[in-house]
Amino acid sequence: NDISALRFDSRMADVASACEAPVVLMHMKGSPKDMQVDPYYEDVVGEVKGFLEKRMAWANSKGIPKKKILIDPGIGFGKSFQDNLVLINRLEEFIELGVPVMVGVSRKAFLGAIAGIEEAGERDVATLGAIAASAMRGANLVRVHNVALTRQVLQVVDAIRRESL
Repeated sequence: NDISALRFDSRMADVASACEAPVVLMHMKGSPKDMQVDPYYEDVVGEVKGFLEKRMAWANSKGIPKKKILIDPGIGFGKSFQDNLVLINRLEEFIELGVPVMVGVSRKAFLGAIAGIEEAGERDVATLGAIAASAMRGANLVRVHNVALTRQVLQVVDAIRRESL
């Protein structure tokens, strides 16, 4: 899982290719030091999707086949709280890229702002709501802190999507 989508160390692509390892290409605006300094997008979904599409093509040109690529829109990485909500709400648009979509919403600050919970460790219930919404909108994988609770939520989401126990 590379928060820079292989931009910070291009040798990572060579290693992943040589080892035939899967890679998660994540969108992040700027760098970890400045990513949250007034992030702005004209169209957050279009811009993030376009970035990931370009990084997928670059990774492929470095010998990483599409079947080894996963994408992550980078919830909370260079996004406003509003951007995070838009990305989750329109997550199905990333499915068009033809690779699995992963999201990491666990205990994020925007969930605390919505639920009025300052302490990150107390945001598991809010996290579960965001995970359920993400899964219903097409997320294939989720990055979480509380695996046991997440498993229960995803079992329910899966049953709803299949309309079957």
